[in-house]
Amino acid sequence: MDKTNIVILGSTGSIGGQALDIVREHPDRFNVVAISCNGSWEVLADQINKFKPSYALICKKEAAENLEERIGETETEIISDSDKLSELASLPEADIILNALVGFSGFEPTIEALKAGKKVALANKESLVVGGALINDLLLEYSGQLLPVDSEHSAIFQCLVGEQEKDIEKLIITASGGPFRTWTREQMSSITVEQALDHPNWSMGAKITIDSATMMNKGLEVIEAHWLFNLPLSKIKAVIHPQSIIHSVVTFVDGSSKAQLGPPTMKVPILYALTYPNRINLEVERLDWDQAINLNFEPVDYEKFPCFKLALEAIKEGGNAPAVLNAANEVAVQRFLNNEISYIQIPTVIEKCLSKIEEPFEKSVPSFKQVDTKTRMLALTI
Repeated sequence: MDKTNIVILGSTGSIGGQALDIVREHPDRFNVVAISCNGSWEVLADQINKFKPSYALICKKEAAENLEERIGETETEIISDSDKLSELASLPEADIILNALVGFSGFEPTIEALKAGKKVALANKESLVVGGALINDLLLEYSGQLLPVDSEHSAIFQCLVGEQEKDIEKLIITASGGPFRTWTREQMSSITVEQALDHPNWSMGAKITIDSATMMNKGLEVIEAHWLFNLPLSKIKAVIHPQSIIHSVVTFVDGSSKAQLGPPTMKVPILYALTYPNRINLEVERLDWDQAINLNFEPVDYEKFPCFKLALEAIKEGGNAPAVLNAANEVAVQRFLNNEISYIQIPTVIEKCLSKIEEPFEKSVPSFKQVDTKTRMLALTI
């Protein structure tokens, strides 16, 4: 059996690291062609030594100097230019691109990978949030393929195997509710960065953990599902499921529903994207069917989680609104992490940007970049 050649964009993050764990578990099936990171040169150096990729890209030039000193002589080509991410995403020898980049930085590599006819295992939901219409055009024009890595979208994808789109009545995307599910709005006014980063179920990077706390992450996932599965918002619903056992549900027109279940781990959806349509063994925790399992569900409180509501309003408005939403959120989250604004000011920044940024809508990468840049500049001043 020929090995699958993988490019991992964002290899030092949570998703990238778990993907490399899978490669380590199945060295006979996977070969790492290229890896990338922003500035975590020590972790990248370790990955280069272990997996010996042909290419390793590090975005921060000062970190690249430290990296080269650490690894010494190597056959891996070291690249210190973030503009080259798109080249890694379209390498001729790559079979699949795992896009685990955070935020808007993952958008253009997704575009270039699809233009090159690659399979894209997409963990970068922002690609579809910003340019879902453009990406769907590229999927029709080129031979590329999108395979979802988000646990919720992977669950839906798995539930839809063998089903027809016309038979779908509703997609139910589950949300843990994060660490503040039971808090009042008054309590939320004093939330600290440390509290927001303490997720009850999942171990993730800082940005996505904050997005989970505000439930912006779930709003972005609704937008992502809209583009991934070509369904209107009326057929997509989010519900809070604190146990994070059911990862999503599909209800069909005959009243039946399918759900994908499992303990909270990202390795299952990562592996499914890398091996689709096949499944292979994976050493992860299984559900214990000899133990009682409580499965609870509750509606999303829009007043408690205004970021979720803003995401729904943005996709309903269409045009550049989702791109503005995404850029404003990225800046607001970083400002919160830097202790520049409070937790409850995050939606305020986003809402003001949505009301003030007005650009003609054009389905092109340069246009989306311009909207992103202008939004970020504004979000820094609010």
